[in-house]
Amino acid sequence: MTYAPTNPVDVPPYQVQHLISSVVSDFEPTQPAVQVRCAQALGSEIYVGCSNGDLIRFALQADDPNKLESYSILSRQTVPNEKPVDEIVLIPSLSRAFILSDRTLHFYTIPSLDPVSLNIVKPIRHVVTFAVDHRDLQRPPPSVSGPVLPLDPVNISIIKRTGIAMYVMRERLNFIKEIPLPQGASLARRIGQSLCLADKEHYNIVDLEGASLFPILPLSQAMDSPVVVKPSITVVGDNEYLILSWTGATTIGLFITSDGDPVRGTLEWSSHPEAVCLDYPYITALLPNGTIDIHNIETQAIVQVVSAPSTSSPPASPSVQSAHPPLRLSLMSSQNGYLVPSTQKSNKMRSIPVRLLRN
Repeated sequence: MTYAPTNPVDVPPYQVQHLISSVVSDFEPTQPAVQVRCAQALGSEIYVGCSNGDLIRFALQADDPNKLESYSILSRQTVPNEKPVDEIVLIPSLSRAFILSDRTLHFYTIPSLDPVSLNIVKPIRHVVTFAVDHRDLQRPPPSVSGPVLPLDPVNISIIKRTGIAMYVMRERLNFIKEIPLPQGASLARRIGQSLCLADKEHYNIVDLEGASLFPILPLSQAMDSPVVVKPSITVVGDNEYLILSWTGATTIGLFITSDGDPVRGTLEWSSHPEAVCLDYPYITALLPNGTIDIHNIETQAIVQVVSAPSTSSPPASPSVQSAHPPLRLSLMSSQNGYLVPSTQKSNKMRSIPVRLLRN
């Protein structure tokens, strides 16, 4: 089940539109089943990471002026060791893509998606997860027509098994320092010198400048619950995170500042979301039954529910995963936007007769 909007908007903010009909359709039948693991988009490019280590680059192309533009494959390559691609983060200001696979962080150029030379940047190993400063992610790509300006630094926190390694990247990657992290972490997001991370039990705020840590909220508030709660941290603005906590019956979303102080109200879901994304002023959440709940951040009210695909099978309870997972596996947000073909615009551009009046 999911919640219905109490005051639905006249025009729903979202609609579902297919961009790529199939990513893995041309693999040999004898190969093991290949799945999409992650994706990111920027402008007219979509980058997809697969379970067999493939990195696939799609681009929006108009091959026929009488047909709608569509995304098609431009190139494909494989990360070293052919291990699953776990995460793709695009850095437009540096024309770089950070690719996490098999606990190794690789560096590629965009839009070509060619590996960066090992003479410039070497892969970083033993990476559990990583967080790029949200403020650096928002910077646009360098201008191709204007003067060449020095690259602004991009700050990166790399979470290892027992520490946080701090790096700064321009053309090359420079190590700054390492902060001990005895309890480890599985997920992290960064705003400036604030790092919000989740360990096995709690969400925590780390002051990177002062190298201090304090817990904020447990991942699960249900005592002795056998449910393994997937942590979720979403950057909401230049000084705000959204973190999720399972209560045993529902999941609540708490807004906190980069100092760990609560702000706004709270959000609530009938089951623990699989993924959460920000598209201000909306928070979109994918639930285990395949539906997408959309809240307004300012009012905390749910304004739209996108129904699950008809072929999906809802789980027996909010805390139990279905044996047949829904077709919607995750949600991904694009920091700097991407292009979507539109039939509506094509229809509005059609030729129509116009009568002219003589003087």
